[in-house]
Amino acid sequence: MRSPTPTATRRGRHDREIFALTLPAFGALIAEPLFLMADSAIVGHLGTAQLAGLGISAALLTTLVNVFVFLAYATTAAVARRVGAGDRRAAVQQGIDGIWLALFLSVPIVAAAITLAPALCDLFGASATAAPYAITYLRISALGIPAMLGVLAATGVLRGLQDTRTPLLVAVTGFSVNLLLNLALVYGAGLGIAGSATGTVLAQWGMGAAYLTVVIRGARRTGAGLRPDPAGIRACATAGVPLLVRTLSLRAVLLIATGVAARLGNTEIAAHQVAMSLWSFLAFALDAIAIAGQAIIGRYLGAGDAAGARAATRRMVEWGVGAGVVLGALLLLARPLYLPLFTDDPAVRHQLDSVLLVAALSEPVCGVVFVLDGVLMGAGDGPYLAWAMLATLAVYAPVALTVGSTGLVALWIAIDLCMAVRLVFLCVRARTGAWLVTGAVRA
Repeated sequence: MRSPTPTATRRGRHDREIFALTLPAFGALIAEPLFLMADSAIVGHLGTAQLAGLGISAALLTTLVNVFVFLAYATTAAVARRVGAGDRRAAVQQGIDGIWLALFLSVPIVAAAITLAPALCDLFGASATAAPYAITYLRISALGIPAMLGVLAATGVLRGLQDTRTPLLVAVTGFSVNLLLNLALVYGAGLGIAGSATGTVLAQWGMGAAYLTVVIRGARRTGAGLRPDPAGIRACATAGVPLLVRTLSLRAVLLIATGVAARLGNTEIAAHQVAMSLWSFLAFALDAIAIAGQAIIGRYLGAGDAAGARAATRRMVEWGVGAGVVLGALLLLARPLYLPLFTDDPAVRHQLDSVLLVAALSEPVCGVVFVLDGVLMGAGDGPYLAWAMLATLAVYAPVALTVGSTGLVALWIAIDLCMAVRLVFLCVRARTGAWLVTGAVRA
């Protein structure tokens, strides 16, 4: 019997590691959408105005929190580097600095959300009947923002420590508690939409407390300090700024697409919303591989193993292509099963037939883009990612605003173009090797 080649052995090791990090990461990623789905299902039975108010306030809240997703990404990379360098105490200390940064950032955000709730809801087009419910939900939910940002940072700590199972466990428990609390407060206590917001806030603080307990235990085991360190917090903020620019640019891409689709008509915006919901859900699967990339690449570079980082990157790119092909095929072949769940309107479904074909064709490209995005984040290559995303936005925006106005299919071709441009920028960077900076801290 022939023994496995070194290449096959190495690939098998990478596969096991990628799978062990990716599967739990995917489960944790879909927790927030499940929170919103549970809230929508419960509030929807209160009335149309309440559901409309929830939709507006949830969109605002999601935007406010997701802008700071760099708290997870930058922390993952920094912690993983120190793990690779064999300095677990410094790794945990870096994570604690990230959590303090999250808590400090949350103070002005909470104040702004509570104070500006009426103006924000009006800006998003809340009707006279929906606005009171939107304002109530947003003001109560804002009290959970410190926990939500703290969870982002703490999740980054655990990912950097190569642990994606604990975030999955906390996410599943949090979703379950959220569902039970909402049912009890909305219907049992008769609090209506305020009960839904309160239940979600309590669940989020419970998740934050669970993460904090895990991190404190890690600090005690390694001897890391729990007090805020100004220098460490500044370092976290500095590393996060480029990723914030990247995230804002990416959000601009999505907002432009929504704005263009809205001007095409009700049928088009309805079809676009369904297509974007499906596309975003598939992105969670691909993003799970990217999260594995952040943790794995950071650890390899921290250990000074540039060759190992390159080998792991090649294997993860293969995973990304394979996952993209499978997801694209499922998106097309499963249409008869899932489209009736979204709409019975023949006009909307006709639009979706063509749009989903365009979306499905881009999935293999998306697979590579997401993986390389995660790899470069894990390498701490945030400045390049920021400039690349700004350049992509500069190419995409005029195309989407001009060509997209001719129809929804053209708009989604523009979205595919955006992903293709990102692919070029990321592949060029990955080939140069300029991102392969080794050491416990990226200079």
